[in-house]
Amino acid sequence: MSLGRIGQQAKQCLKNQLEHQQLGAFVPLTSNTESILEHSRKADERHDNGRPLSIIDGQLIAIKDNICTTDQPTTCASETLQAFYSPFSATVVERLKAAGTIIAGKTNLDEFGMGSHSVNSIHGPVKSSGKIFASQRSVGGSSGGSALATSTRQCFTALGTDTGGSVRLPAAWTGTVGFKPSYGIVSRWGVVAYANSLDTVGVIARSVEAAKQVYDVIKDHDPRDPTSISPLTRSRITSQVSCRPRNKTFRIGIPREYLLKELHSSIHDHWSLALRSLRKKGHSVHVISLPTTKAALAAYYVLAPAEASSNLAKYDGVRYGNRAPTDRDISNVLFSNTRGHYFGVEVRRRVLLGSYTLSSTAIDNYFIRAQKVRRLVQDDFNKVFAMKHPLLQHPKEPPSWTSSEEDKGEMGVDIIITPTSLNLPPLLSSLQSDNKDPTKQFQEDVYTVPASLAGLPAISVPAPSTDWQQVGLQVMGQYGDDEMVLDAARELEEVLPDTAGPAD
Repeated sequence: MSLGRIGQQAKQCLKNQLEHQQLGAFVPLTSNTESILEHSRKADERHDNGRPLSIIDGQLIAIKDNICTTDQPTTCASETLQAFYSPFSATVVERLKAAGTIIAGKTNLDEFGMGSHSVNSIHGPVKSSGKIFASQRSVGGSSGGSALATSTRQCFTALGTDTGGSVRLPAAWTGTVGFKPSYGIVSRWGVVAYANSLDTVGVIARSVEAAKQVYDVIKDHDPRDPTSISPLTRSRITSQVSCRPRNKTFRIGIPREYLLKELHSSIHDHWSLALRSLRKKGHSVHVISLPTTKAALAAYYVLAPAEASSNLAKYDGVRYGNRAPTDRDISNVLFSNTRGHYFGVEVRRRVLLGSYTLSSTAIDNYFIRAQKVRRLVQDDFNKVFAMKHPLLQHPKEPPSWTSSEEDKGEMGVDIIITPTSLNLPPLLSSLQSDNKDPTKQFQEDVYTVPASLAGLPAISVPAPSTDWQQVGLQVMGQYGDDEMVLDAARELEEVLPDTAGPAD
């Protein structure tokens, strides 16, 4: 039987998967060619009959390998979960299948989502698609496999998870769009947890519109997820957003604290040129202050490992995960060798750090203080946005779109635009030397972590670049104002082709 339009597109994606197999975007043995082509034929029939299940019916979507699926293993790139099959699929996977999409396979990642370069994996590192193999560069992490698979057209779009920038950073370094919705809007049920209060399922696509189409399918309330925003609260958010005055232009905030001396000059130039182009279209640019930004990264790397140490306690070879042969000897401690043998270096480092910060001797000085910093980060954002935080506003209080500084005659901003990353993608070979000082890798999250701590919607939009000089610009908005963030990202997407400057 001949293939229709969707079938031909699926066939091309499968061909691209074979051609780019050495890049390590997909976890081995997770694509079923015959099943994918059969599903694409059925999708073609639905479209031909004028009855598609959704606007994304028939699209191939890759799934990060820490999101559960029943028909493919969920390994989290960890030896402890090698060959593990989940008895259920995540809610986001169920909703994508109900919309007619086809799972293209499971994508590679940093083990349990812990890393910024997608190199901490039992499946090997994810490598950039540069022309010179000896100069392979990082694709970012931890959703690097999803980003690279989308960039190299091995799928239409992909799902990732964003804890402190794990969707946005890979998107910036692969020339794709990476969208992290407001915390609690998309279900986390069936997602292997790293840090419960930060984890958010995000979308990686080649355009803002494609990301929005997937987001619209997966964003509804899920009663199985206790962190999912309830229908009543969603209604409040929608009501407040819909009552907002509609303007054709945006008030854009530029945090002065984000003008770091370490920022690469090429990224700074793209940022400046993009803002200049947006001003030409009538949007206004305003310098704002987010003073707690300087402490956000340190707070994140206290809170996230603390939650991770708790979440990963169950992988002991007794309740979950593979069991080390030496732990089968009854003379040994029940599971100490299992955790030391099967967890990678980065996971062990973060579990140890998190366990210490939660200990009775350190919790007050580290964990509690980090929680206070997190609250200050949220307060900083609330002071600069025109729209009040919908979850902090009493249901009977009339909607307000001005900041607490209105009495000074200053209006708040609609969105904030910043760089996504501090640097251009580093060489993979240089990361080996960075292992001596792992905190160097943490610095790449400096622009993405604040939005994660505050639970805000944020999206990375690619700027034109050379083969390896990938640059992303980030748009952030008030909590629940995801649609405005997407609208602003479209505006940024339109002006970015005009902002390409000379390569370094």
